[in-house]
Amino acid sequence: MSLPNHPSEPAVEPWVRDILRCPVTGATLVDGTGPDGAPELWSTDTERPLAYPVRDGIPVLLEADARALR
Repeated sequence: MSLPNHPSEPAVEPWVRDILRCPVTGATLVDGTGPDGAPELWSTDTERPLAYPVRDGIPVLLEADARALR
């Protein structure tokens, strides 16, 4: 059983994040933190930046669960 992420640890393993892309725009994703302090993956797309939640260390890359960063 894995322990919850420590606040200083990345939300997702770096090698996993490096291969994931935003399903909407295809942009790369970087670690971020949501308004509630929860880990997120942020799209680097300049036209339509989106944030995707990370739940229990698993990125939820569904457009319906994404929030706009602007």
